[in-house]
Amino acid sequence: MISPRRVPELWRRLEATVPRLSHGYLSAGYLALGLLLFAGSLVPALHSHGTQLGGLPARPFDALAIVAVALQCLPLAVCRRWPLVCLTLVSAGFVLDQLRGYHTFAGTGLAVALVGAGSWLERYRRATVLVLSAAYVPLSVAFHLLGGGEVLSEIVTFYLVLALPWGIGAWMRANRAAEAERRRRVAEDTLVAERTRIASELHDVVTHHVTAMVVQAEAARYLTAAPGRLDQALTAVTDTGRRAITDLRHLLDLLDPGHGTPAGAGAGAGVGGATVPPVGRLLTLVEQTRRAGQPVEFTEEGTPAESTGSADLVAYRLVQEALTNALKHAHGSRTSVRVRHGAKEISVEVGTEAPGTGAHRTRDADGPGSVGPRARAGFLAGSGRGLAGVRERVDVLGGEFSAGPTDDGGWLVRAHIPSGSPS
Repeated sequence: MISPRRVPELWRRLEATVPRLSHGYLSAGYLALGLLLFAGSLVPALHSHGTQLGGLPARPFDALAIVAVALQCLPLAVCRRWPLVCLTLVSAGFVLDQLRGYHTFAGTGLAVALVGAGSWLERYRRATVLVLSAAYVPLSVAFHLLGGGEVLSEIVTFYLVLALPWGIGAWMRANRAAEAERRRRVAEDTLVAERTRIASELHDVVTHHVTAMVVQAEAARYLTAAPGRLDQALTAVTDTGRRAITDLRHLLDLLDPGHGTPAGAGAGAGVGGATVPPVGRLLTLVEQTRRAGQPVEFTEEGTPAESTGSADLVAYRLVQEALTNALKHAHGSRTSVRVRHGAKEISVEVGTEAPGTGAHRTRDADGPGSVGPRARAGFLAGSGRGLAGVRERVDVLGGEFSAGPTDDGGWLVRAHIPSGSPS
């Protein structure tokens, strides 16, 4: 037995069996059904075997009968395009059929037209129902007078029967609207998710480099009296900018593979378009942070597995985000990075001491990156997008993530990332 929920799907399949004609003005499914009813109504064996309303005696086919059949069948071809026109013509043909006593097989077209109007009519739906109901009253009187019998109950029953196909069409319309709304929401959710992913990639790729450049440029302001150190600071800014450009290019290639550098060009130069960071990338990141004036202790234990899936990339992003935050909010504070490669997971721990706890916090104590309170005051609090994005990445892989203050006022980020997950 066919479920009512499958009716719209079966109807769409019926329409797909016949090519659409005249650029959508003719609906193939309705056209096929109309031609089928038209042909069936002309079969002599089916004459006077259609709907019989009002008790009128049957009449043999004549030229007017062909007109009645045509009115009830052929307008179905435009039921989807002009449902109100179709319903009006089919109703006129049905009235002619019944008042003349042909009782043709084509009377089924009225039910089809009602389903189509209930499904596809967008404007004047309520007015259409009221007009058709009002027109049914004089028709009932005519049947009563011509039939010569008591047909009131039959007429009322038939009116209720006509309400059924209209209700089916209205249900199909509501179901179609709900499906369209569901697809719209899915599209919106997909768009939001894609925008969030792009924003996360931009944050991961750009923020660290730009933060390092700002710190190094700020430090250069205080080194005019030391040309050697000034040249060192400006060189670090230049190198960091070049890495930022490279990573941005890889990110753009990831977003638009058909534009820019060919696939595989410059692999390993940046992390924006690479699936997994190359070996030694963490050490390069730590060295870059050190050149920005952040004292970083780096420890890496174990041997990375041959296949870690996305775990390596997530671990890299975590360290990148933690070091960026350290540069922003605790510049000059001692930071430790510990990465341990296990058989089934990668453990990452990044801790930063509380600001102002080390002797290197003064402007003249440590290299070009240690710029003192004035430069540190220029950094604004982050939006939280970075850590939130890292947490989501770890959660997707089924890992554990935590980030929060320590007892001594510092900050600690920890994660256990299962390795071997598909990228």
